[in-house]
Amino acid sequence: MAVDKERIAAIVARYDEIMATMADPSVTSDTKRYLALTKELGELEEKVSKIREYEACQRTIEEALEMLEDPEDRELHELYTRELNDAKKTSAVLEEELVVLLAEKDPRDDRSVIMEIRAGAGGEEAALFADTLFKMYKGYCMRRGFETEIIDLNATDLGGIKEIVFEVRGRGAYSRFKFESGVHRVQRVPVTESGGRIHTSTATVAVLPEAEATDVVIDPEDLKIDRYRASGAGGQHINRTDSAIRITHIPTGLVVQCQDERSQHKNKDKAMAVLQSRLWEMANNSAKDKEDSERRSQVGTGDRSERIRTYNYHQGRVSDHRIGLTLYKLEEILAGDLDEIIDSLTVAQASDKLGQASDED
Repeated sequence: MAVDKERIAAIVARYDEIMATMADPSVTSDTKRYLALTKELGELEEKVSKIREYEACQRTIEEALEMLEDPEDRELHELYTRELNDAKKTSAVLEEELVVLLAEKDPRDDRSVIMEIRAGAGGEEAALFADTLFKMYKGYCMRRGFETEIIDLNATDLGGIKEIVFEVRGRGAYSRFKFESGVHRVQRVPVTESGGRIHTSTATVAVLPEAEATDVVIDPEDLKIDRYRASGAGGQHINRTDSAIRITHIPTGLVVQCQDERSQHKNKDKAMAVLQSRLWEMANNSAKDKEDSERRSQVGTGDRSERIRTYNYHQGRVSDHRIGLTLYKLEEILAGDLDEIIDSLTVAQASDKLGQASDED
């Protein structure tokens, strides 16, 4: 999507207007107004900086094209050709960054997240794939500086994962992980397959922005809390006390459990955090459905029933079906190199939002 020149001109004009207004002594003496302008200025600074960088790049392109109109000086012609090609590449990158900056930001983007991975179709191979996805996300968290903490784990005897719930802590975690919700598909030859046949298995991923205590009010009377003993592959250890917690939210039927901590109190806190996030997500989805029942985002609904990505081991490729992106770097992606995919999805969503905003205008 091309950058909306009228919109960026309006943003720069507003930025310059605020700068001029804040230089007025009568404004600096008005604390309330001055603070409001400072806040708005802060929100515009990153956009204006990127706009000016983009406009400088456009001037470079124009100057290079002008110089290339004179074919007599061959040496200068080659120089400006290289300069033009470099500027065009830079312009394309800046244009994508501007699209993201200009789109309406999801207010939940800065939050930490709670993620759930469940083995789908494919038996033990699906469980092993769920473990592969968890390791991929852990690798990505290490690259981005996010912290991970397991809340609940149901493992298999062969090292797979039937289900895992874990927290990803860090500013902006939701903005990076929100596109991962859906069905992930793997195509590979299982370790147990003697004939070398490629099998297809699936795992589902759910990503919940972490709710704060004020986002959801839960009536204690609506909760049924069971305490039991953690044992077997479901936790990281076998407990001799009833420290595991299972919470049932009676009105919705949601069930959350945690048995990863030795402390019953900590397990309860973790389980409540998951329950709050699930209830908050349900409320957000309900409101969004009522407000926008017919619109479908370019990058998909994020529903768990939607197949979003395929990991093909034989061809060494990863394909994201929502935006038609295929990368032949399977090993790197499974090691946590997800930025190229996530950046592409971010740009696609931002472009879609800008397009919807233009249609409404």
